[in-house]
Order: sequence, then structure tokens, then C-alpha cells
Amino acid sequence: MQESLDAIRAAARKAGYGTRELFVQSTGFNWNELASAGGNLSLFADKQIIELRLPTGKPGVKGSAAIADFAANMGEDLLFIVSAPKLDRNAQKTKWVKALEANGGLIQIWPVDARELPGWINARMKQVGLQPDRDAVRLIADRVEGNLLAAQQEIEKLRLLHGEGPITAAAADDAVANSSRFDVYKLVDAAVGGNGARAIRILGGVRTEGVEPVIVIWALTRELRTLAGLANDVQTGTDLGSAMQGAYVWKNRQGLVRACVSRHAPANFYRLLKLARQGDAAAKGQMRGDPWQLATQIILDLAVGQVRAA
Repeated sequence: MQESLDAIRAAARKAGYGTRELFVQSTGFNWNELASAGGNLSLFADKQIIELRLPTGKPGVKGSAAIADFAANMGEDLLFIVSAPKLDRNAQKTKWVKALEANGGLIQIWPVDARELPGWINARMKQVGLQPDRDAVRLIADRVEGNLLAAQQEIEKLRLLHGEGPITAAAADDAVANSSRFDVYKLVDAAVGGNGARAIRILGGVRTEGVEPVIVIWALTRELRTLAGLANDVQTGTDLGSAMQGAYVWKNRQGLVRACVSRHAPANFYRLLKLARQGDAAAKGQMRGDPWQLATQIILDLAVGQVRAA
């Protein structure tokens, strides 16, 4: 979706749209601001991009009417772009979506599922001249687990480090491991391994380096989901080793994961997942709160754990 938006903006700039005004819907958003958008065009730019982001995809009754009215009545010197997460069938029938389709167009970006991700990564690597072996592609797919932005960043990192040509799993693993002194994957491993002090030091490092909190929360959420699933499997009588194989936990991490599952009751992982959802919402501006503080709490609780009842 980000690449599609970038392509639209680039084409718009070539067509003379010299300025851009961005609106992000949040609690209490004033829809009158959208209605008045574009009213103060620059003396040096006769065309303008008006961009509206809908984090939830649900503008409400007032917002739906405002979007539909703006799309139907704006002048030719404005380009109106609305971006939103996946819209279900009912949402696609709403007034604002129909108005955008009638006055412009609707571009749907379909998600890349787990089965398609290795092929997507392989194609992207070949586009930049890399020739990955199968294990290299699988390693990257496992590390990013559906996060296409993270996958693209890893591919670009490999291109810069190795240039065009063959890429083995060992090269991919080394590039990821040595990409930064402070790395979100190392942060997760430190927390899972019970080393809270090290995890907090790494958290401070990635924050200093400018890593967005949403990336940190995403990595913690991913791990918590795996841990919660494994804890449930153990509770229902499944051998943890078999459960880890089924969850595609890499062999070099199985010791860390086993220790973490053993020191937590299953309910603890679900409690931390709730905190992670709050952290994700705070990082995206959808609710009040400090995502870094929530990440700190999750890391420390994950590292320390609670003793199981006998």
C-alpha cells in the first residue's frame, strides 16, 4: 500500500501537484477541516494533493458524508487520496466508498499470506540482482512473518552488503545478525531468555537509533502469539518439542523458548498480548499512552515471568 501511495504521489508531482495537505482521522477529528481543505493554494502551485488517512477504516456517519461531499464537489486542481486498512464487504457498500469509486477509483491491496510470502521475497530479491538460495528466502520469511516493510528492508540491506549475485542462508543470517548493534530480534531474544536488563539496554538503543515503536511492539506481539500458542499446546498435553516444531521455532531458539514457556502460566502471555495491543494503538496515535513505556513493561514481565502453581 505504501508503494502504491508513493507511485500516485510521484505521478501527481509530475502532473503539477506541487503541495500536499495531510489529515489523519483520530478521536474528535473535525470533519469541517476536510471540507475547507484546498482553500489556501500556494501562489506557486496551482494544484494540491489532499490526503486523508483512516486508521480504522470507519469514518462514521458524519465522516462518510464529509468524504462523499468533498469527493463529489472538489475542483480539478485537487487530488484527493484516501487510505484505509482492509474494508469488509459491508464497508465497501458505504456512502463514502461509493462516492470515491464514482468520482475516481478504488485500489485494493491484497495481503501476501504465509504461503505466498517466500515467492514474494524471492521475486523482490531477484528484482535487485540477488540470487538467493531456498534457505535464504525461508530464513527472511521466518524473521519478518508477513511484515512486508521489514522484508524489503532486509533485502535492501543484503544488496548493500553483498551486491548482486548469490545469497546463501548463512549470508542472510549474518546480515541480519550484524545489521545493528541494537536489534529488535536481539531485544526479543533477551526478553524471552530472561535477561531483562540486556533487553532494556537494547530497547534504549533501538529507540536512540530512530526505530519506530510500532516495529518493536510488532516484534513483541509476534513472539507473544507464538508463546501463547505453545503454552496452550503444553496445557492440552502436547510435547513442547513437537509443538515448537509445529510452530516453526528455529532450533537455535528452542532453548530460550522452552525456558520462557516453563516460567510463565499461559494466562500471562494473553495478559501481555493485551498490553501489546494497547502499545500498538498508542504507537499509531489511536489511543493515549506511551508505547515505549508499554514496551518496557512487556519486556520486563516477559523476562521475569511468574512461578506456576504446583
